Amino acid sequence: MKLYGYFRSSTSYRLRIALNLKGLAFENIPVNLVTAENKDEGFTQRNPFGSLPMLEADGRDRAQSMALLEWLDEAYPVPPLLPQDLEARYTMRELAYAIATEIHAINNLPVLKYLKDPLGHTQDEIDTWYRHWLARTLVPVEARLAQLDAGDFLHGDAPGLFEVVLVPQLYNARRFAYDLSASPHLTRIEAACLALPAFERAHPDNQQDSPERKPQ
Repeated sequence: MKLYGYFRSSTSYRLRIALNLKGLAFENIPVNLVTAENKDEGFTQRNPFGSLPMLEADGRDRAQSMALLEWLDEAYPVPPLLPQDLEARYTMRELAYAIATEIHAINNLPVLKYLKDPLGHTQDEIDTWYRHWLARTLVPVEARLAQLDAGDFLHGDAPGLFEVVLVPQLYNARRFAYDLSASPHLTRIEAACLALPAFERAHPDNQQDSPERKPQ
């Protein structure tokens, strides 16, 4: 498998976590979002969306992170990202897709770039935009976790689809100085995840294209 991604892309981060949790070996191939390498003709011929991540697997180039996560869980079902219980599976999807569709879709890099140019917003205004949309979804997700009386993970004693999507979004939230002090359930789950090797290896700072990566 080859994973084409960018160290700070939250969707690429999702796939790195999932592949690590599944114990799947993969080659990580950096694609620079900032310099728009993902829009090069050679890349878009393979992935018409021009998006990251892209997973080369089983003779096919696959795009769209949420579809990829569900494909991975079907193709490599052990360990599972989704529980067997129907209602638990629904809850896992409810919270994971809330973050993926209501936060990421409106706060991803192309949107932020469009706000700056051509719309002419300042970086402070863009940061305020980002935090507004974080709060709009993270506050009800926190409330749902309180209703469920969640422990270190949403379901059982291991992370699943929700945690795979949550942790990268909280990484981005801190980059934009979002206040998580009123989110004890979110931060407790995050801390439990970050203590696991699969999450540590997937962290942006540990990727070969990260300027924060420590020399080996």
